[in-house]
Amino acid sequence: MNKLTKQEVDHIGGLTNLELTDIEVEKFSTQLTKILDFVEKISSVDTGNISPLTQTTGSKNVFREDAVKESLTQKEALSNTASSYMGLFKVKQVLEK
Repeated sequence: MNKLTKQEVDHIGGLTNLELTDIEVEKFSTQLTKILDFVEKISSVDTGNISPLTQTTGSKNVFREDAVKESLTQKEALSNTASSYMGLFKVKQVLEK
């Protein structure tokens, strides 16, 4: 595959809400091209006679029984936080208005 263009990397950056510098565009162009080349190589493998994978841990179910049990009280959960407000964890704003 040909190396991704600056415009393609800028477009991908826009889709992910990232403002990329020219250095980052060059770096990601190389890296993304390598990833796409690898995906293309994997796609060429014939898997027609391979049955789908449904369990990676063998035939045994390794998950615990889903049962209700004791948990932390609200006071215990908040006991190590730096800041709380009205019984909730208080954190810095992460979304802009």
